[in-house]
Amino acid sequence: MNKIIAIITALWGLVSTAGATEFQVATNGSDAYSGSKRAPFRTIQHAADLAQPGDVVTVHKGIYRERVSPPRGGDSDARRITYRAAPGERVVITGSEVMNNWAHVTNDTWTVTVSNRFFGKFNPYADLIHGDWFSPQGRPHHTGAVYLNGDWSDEAASLRLVLQSASQHSLWFGMVTNDATVIWAQFKGVNPNEQSVEINVRQTVFTPAKTGINYLTVRGFDLRHAATPWAPPTAGQMGIISAYWCKGWIIENNEISYSTCCGVALGKYGDEWDNRAESAEGYVGTVTRALTNGWNRSMVGSHLVRNNHIHHCEQTGIVGSLGCAFSTVTGNDIHDCHVRQLFSGAEMAGIKFHGAIDVVISHNHIYRCGNAAGIWLDWMAQGAQVTGNLLHDNFGGCGDLFCEMQHGPILIANNLFLSHGQSLVFNSQGLAVVHNLIQGPIHSYRNDNRATPFHRAHSTELAGLHADNAQNDSGDHRFYNNLFLAPCSGHSLDNAALPCFYGGNVYTMGSAAAKLDPGALLKPNYDVGVKLEQKADGWYLTLAEDKAWRDEAKRQTVTTDLLGKAKVSDCAYENPDGSPLRVSTDYFGKKRDTKNPFPGPFEKISGSEQQIKVWP
Repeated sequence: MNKIIAIITALWGLVSTAGATEFQVATNGSDAYSGSKRAPFRTIQHAADLAQPGDVVTVHKGIYRERVSPPRGGDSDARRITYRAAPGERVVITGSEVMNNWAHVTNDTWTVTVSNRFFGKFNPYADLIHGDWFSPQGRPHHTGAVYLNGDWSDEAASLRLVLQSASQHSLWFGMVTNDATVIWAQFKGVNPNEQSVEINVRQTVFTPAKTGINYLTVRGFDLRHAATPWAPPTAGQMGIISAYWCKGWIIENNEISYSTCCGVALGKYGDEWDNRAESAEGYVGTVTRALTNGWNRSMVGSHLVRNNHIHHCEQTGIVGSLGCAFSTVTGNDIHDCHVRQLFSGAEMAGIKFHGAIDVVISHNHIYRCGNAAGIWLDWMAQGAQVTGNLLHDNFGGCGDLFCEMQHGPILIANNLFLSHGQSLVFNSQGLAVVHNLIQGPIHSYRNDNRATPFHRAHSTELAGLHADNAQNDSGDHRFYNNLFLAPCSGHSLDNAALPCFYGGNVYTMGSAAAKLDPGALLKPNYDVGVKLEQKADGWYLTLAEDKAWRDEAKRQTVTTDLLGKAKVSDCAYENPDGSPLRVSTDYFGKKRDTKNPFPGPFEKISGSEQQIKVWP
């Protein structure tokens, strides 16, 4: 009987797939057409209004100035709704509109007056950036922007500054009256009416208007120019593209750029508590309410964000509070986030996640992220794995990776941490740092007595809050088989309240071992000579390692049994599916010598200076 049911189910799936519709969209189409290849629709939104589970929306080359708000999603991973750029065609979906009737004022300054009816219900030049943990730096900031040939200008603090001659960074200033919006902007050495000049009009480019729009694929688009709001963990989160409290999205092979705040959002729903909960206690309340609103594996998360190029986002490249849980973020090139630094706050990073339970962040390239961190795991990343990433030139105070108020277990393995200012910053417990190349200092905070959650293994279910200050200090970390470079130092871990565990580490010239790492291989006169450079076909790392390190110290393969359990959560270091963990491959996925693995992220070395292509 069960076999008969299985056959019927399979046949029904084939019928459903066979009956799927492919809608075509083109700039020479019309929404009055049928949506076929010969008679395509004009807008992506019209196709979205009609698309049903299993359907495909194929969009052809051109610029689409619209917000896509899909009203429904697929009903399973096998019957998802797919939005894709036609293969080999460049499709831009933008939140901006062309503005070409500028009048010259003085110097490099021009002005344009726009009727407020042009913006409809949302005017970015009247929309202030605000919210929990946002710092305006003593002046107002708006979500609007002005773009010259695709690149944006900086918002000025006053009109007086815009009326001066343009310096290195061109400025704009806006003023909204009852009927019109007046914008002044600097265009150094050019007539804006002879260039491509655009202004923000839409808050987002691809975001559902309601939660629970599941199983969508968004593939191959150029998504840009959105007046996105500040996205703290306590509020509804919106980016250029947003999986808005949804499940099972695939966001792949897109270029996502020029967001006033966030690029990709995998975040929380909005409610009456938005931007009214700026405290540790307030966020615990946010988490408690989220649990009653479906924060669990069956309802939210499990997204796949892969192979995207994400850049020029002034808060985060990828943000997610709670809704990011159980997701995989892999193969993304993320850079130039929060580099203008016009405003500040506590939410800026290449990737900034809260509640990243069992999230895998792997094989990403993250660089030039300012003020905070390349990756910032803030609260509840229990079971997360950060593996095989390339991070460098992240010049904020938290460097390449910041783990805030984590209670473990978290695996950090096979990464290249190459920022000089800081590589790793912790005020956490239960981190396993394994087979990494670490160049910048490690900083471990103590005495943070906020009461923060930990969970049942592989679940959002709360197991408790950890707040006892005597136990809440950093520590309970594992450092195995890492290669430390100057100026890295492990001394900040010497005063951790909870014991840390070490083995198989190598410290080269200028780096300093932790006091509790007595078995470390010390090479004070050995210069690895690390150099990272960009070439036409990618990024190359030059370094010199010594083959003798393999024989001079015996190392263990890092496994669940070796790592044990995180003290606070009492959970084992396992894979997200609960299977035993075994770090048996290197940065490139090549098999390690399980009898005596080589230190650092690369298993096979030449024994002399070598140049290795590390991205892509």
